[in-house]
Amino acid sequence: MMHNSKLFTFKIFIFYFFLTAGFLNPFSRNETHSITNKTSFRLQEFPGFQVNVNPKYISLNQYKIDILHYYININLYPVKKTLKGDVTIVGKLLDKNLKQIDLNFYDNFNISKITLNGNKTKYINKGTRLTIPLKGIQPDTFKIHVVYEGRPKRMGFYGFVFAEINNTSVIYNLNEPDFASTWFPCNDIPSDKAQLDIKITNDSSDVSASNGKLVGITTLGARRTYYWKTIYPISTYLIGLYSSDYTVFKDKYISLNKVDTMDIDYFVFHKQLKAAKIDFKEEPEIINFFAKTFGEYPFIKAKYGIAEFLWEMGAMETQTLTGVGSIFIGGLNLFTAMYVHELAHQWFGDAVGPESWKDIWLNEGFATYGEALFSESKGGKTALQSTMMSKFQDDFTGTVYNPGNIFSTTVYDKGAWILQMLRWEVGDSTFFHIMRSYFNKFKYKNASTADFENVCEQVSHRNLNHFFNQWVYQGTGIIKVKYSWTTKSNQKKFLLKINLHQIQKGYNTYFFPLQIKIIFQDRSSELKTFRIDKRQKLITFNTGKLPVHLIFDPNNWLLAEFSKMQKSNE
Repeated sequence: MMHNSKLFTFKIFIFYFFLTAGFLNPFSRNETHSITNKTSFRLQEFPGFQVNVNPKYISLNQYKIDILHYYININLYPVKKTLKGDVTIVGKLLDKNLKQIDLNFYDNFNISKITLNGNKTKYINKGTRLTIPLKGIQPDTFKIHVVYEGRPKRMGFYGFVFAEINNTSVIYNLNEPDFASTWFPCNDIPSDKAQLDIKITNDSSDVSASNGKLVGITTLGARRTYYWKTIYPISTYLIGLYSSDYTVFKDKYISLNKVDTMDIDYFVFHKQLKAAKIDFKEEPEIINFFAKTFGEYPFIKAKYGIAEFLWEMGAMETQTLTGVGSIFIGGLNLFTAMYVHELAHQWFGDAVGPESWKDIWLNEGFATYGEALFSESKGGKTALQSTMMSKFQDDFTGTVYNPGNIFSTTVYDKGAWILQMLRWEVGDSTFFHIMRSYFNKFKYKNASTADFENVCEQVSHRNLNHFFNQWVYQGTGIIKVKYSWTTKSNQKKFLLKINLHQIQKGYNTYFFPLQIKIIFQDRSSELKTFRIDKRQKLITFNTGKLPVHLIFDPNNWLLAEFSKMQKSNE
């Protein structure tokens, strides 16, 4: 998911003006490698919107069931802003001694019918919990049928939304992290993936889009039903419903092996058709890039698509159908990074889901680094540096694993920097082998941070425990180093001494490979790499020329800030 601010549109046009005028160099650093000012805006969303996961939302009983299939039939009534739902849930009991089935479902709906395995059953619907008691010996597989109606409860920007633009109804949902139950009963745990059949009925003038593949369209009088079906398992937070008077246009993606041709479907408002065709022109190229980088597009037998909706905070990676806020479609190719981010989620977040919200950086950090990788594919290492420096800040708060705010810059931007530093730590070839192996191993499943760490160690044949402790599990903030250096002439050689002192408070001693660019009196230069494994480190070596300037981490591989001590040769 990508978030933004209402000031973003104005800022982005100012940024575009200066960028095209050549006034900005977003990856430049001063000569001491000390960065105190982060980029204030960029060609993407602003992470940092505060959303916390309710710790009481999920009961222990919910981990004792496994949902296999959701059959959702939703009738929409935009004038009244109400819906009627008819949902069948097929699942499996993982604990034969379970006394009740707990699901998530907000209690503001009028429930007219609930059956368990075809029989009428008692139930309790209170708060966000729907509880169905189990009596006697139960079969391993259960079927729950719920019929209900009412007005979905709004949860700020999230939940199920009846909106309007220019007297035209726009209906959509935002489920992440725990709002799917605002419109249908479910086991709202990200790791409980299931198959989905969804039928959406609205006025016949409206087009309704959802996940997976379109099975059929039926019209009855003034009402029209769109039937969508997933081919691949899906998490509840990735289920999307978009219904409006859309104009639909299409593109194609051809698989890497040239065997499959996949539809790319776009659902946009009439007035933005021309702009959307300009902005979305690169989508097949972006899919192709990620397919070559990580592995074939994971939902090749279904589709990819984009649906326009009225969210001013960014976009949402609903599986096979990204929702993009209307203000981020302008026909000027200003928001490509956002589209890249959401497409990257189809690999990391959707196909490979998080084991829990503690692991959300495996979604957002990976998708954010996807932006950098695509930039690199277009503009080389300079573009990679530019993108990563736009995500640099010296005040990240909290840990990346189990963050206090799942949509913080710590999750998005520091998460991306962790992948950048992992790449520097193990080398390009091993890094991309890691990413492909991780994707292939957990595709259509869920993974934890520990799972990713295990893949990293298996592929690299290295113990990366300290790396993950300092960057993911324990460390907060960034590396901060004070340095000084001196030279001493010894006949025709010069002894260079470099003192490094880590001063950060978020983690005592970071271990990392440090590249130093040494510039000599004759304007030539040399790159040297050293392993830093102490809080205070003295590096000494001889050179054949007189050093006059040092640049630490010249290629921006480290989330680090270097500043001179008072006594130094510079």
